[in-house]
Amino acid sequence: MRGLTSLAQFTTTVDTAIANGINHLETARGYGDSEEYLGKALRSLNISREQVVLTSKFLPVADASVYQFWLEESLARLQCDYLDCVAIHGLNTSEHLAWSLRSGGCMDVLQKFVAQGKIRHLGFSSHGSLELIQTVIASGRFEFVNLHYYYFFQRHAAALAQAAAADMGIFIISPTDKGGQLFAPSAKLQALTDPLSPQAFNYRFLLAEPRITTLSLGASRPDELTAAFNLCDRVEPFTATEQRIQKRLQASAIDSLGTSHCHQCYACLPCPEDINIPEVLRLRNLDQAYDLTSFGKYRYAMFENAGHWFPGRRADRCNDCGDCLPRCPHELNIPELLRATHERLQGPRRRRLWEE
Repeated sequence: MRGLTSLAQFTTTVDTAIANGINHLETARGYGDSEEYLGKALRSLNISREQVVLTSKFLPVADASVYQFWLEESLARLQCDYLDCVAIHGLNTSEHLAWSLRSGGCMDVLQKFVAQGKIRHLGFSSHGSLELIQTVIASGRFEFVNLHYYYFFQRHAAALAQAAAADMGIFIISPTDKGGQLFAPSAKLQALTDPLSPQAFNYRFLLAEPRITTLSLGASRPDELTAAFNLCDRVEPFTATEQRIQKRLQASAIDSLGTSHCHQCYACLPCPEDINIPEVLRLRNLDQAYDLTSFGKYRYAMFENAGHWFPGRRADRCNDCGDCLPRCPHELNIPELLRATHERLQGPRRRRLWEE
């Protein structure tokens, strides 16, 4: 998705990945030159089509007729005759779902490509609510889901269970970056996960979950794959050492947050000002318990800047209406915590991936 500095570096990264056992390569129409680079890399490396699982993703649109052109163009860019998996990319709202499932919508076009042998499996990715994701899974129209689920974000555990019960493939989105920017952890978090790195602990948390099918690594250089290579066969349940790490992480949250700990029950929603209260307070939890301040600022800056990819308004929009207070089972002073979190995490506006 990012870091496409040169075709040579991209090709070396793909070569290193495949040589070390990675066989699932995922891209998207919206990821810059990624599809074209991947097609050229596989051709120059003489990688047989059967050696890899290729996935690409396409945004949901109201006019599904463009899908015909998009899919043919992506196949040409990737220099292949078929895709193993295609996902509708970012089913983030109920409107997106309606566009996709209605007669003549995106799914109908995709099914035609399935019938032609150009697509083998259909799925979806979502940055939407748990409830929306569960609705999409329950539709029975998809074979896999790209899901946000990490040690520091377990809100979607119910969707994981539902997808597994439906025999769907479960693809974890960007566990190192979205899971807490664990490639650049705080000293406190490193100490808490010792002798593992925070990145390795999160990988083990996911690999130890047998219902998960695949993890995306998001590497732009060969060295960024090393942590995965060291762990890729470690799919057993947590060891005694890893259980102790988990207990240390839990104890740190209790000690650092005390009675201000948001337990992520989501009872505070909906907010009349459309503040994403649970996510704001989750970022506060991570900042206070593990010094993940940089990650908190990175994610907090997306509020009101990323649309349906990161919904909700900033914490400073709170007007002290008190609507959330009686619904919080832990009696948190939510307006006060929102203001404090805004002061702590607000920062300069970041350019988003899709902006010029």
